[in-house]
Amino acid sequence: MKTFAKPENLNGAELKDELKASGIIVTEIHDFSNGFIGFDTDDESEAAKVVAKHNGTTIAPELTVEEKLNSVGLNLEDLKTALGI
Repeated sequence: MKTFAKPENLNGAELKDELKASGIIVTEIHDFSNGFIGFDTDDESEAAKVVAKHNGTTIAPELTVEEKLNSVGLNLEDLKTALGI
């Protein structure tokens, strides 16, 4: 297992995706709770670059109006019709 400095905004799922995009498959990331994380990899130098650039999303992005309407089975045209616009 290789160890790396823990990114300030660690999001394990996003980091795995970023590593995968670089050709590094990671199944589990260990947070040692001491400022370091660890995972198994054969390409430590490339993994270190990916980890250093990682800035995970800590807050879910705000949904758009369209996404909010879709979540209740409506669309923008339905809303306009309901409002008489």
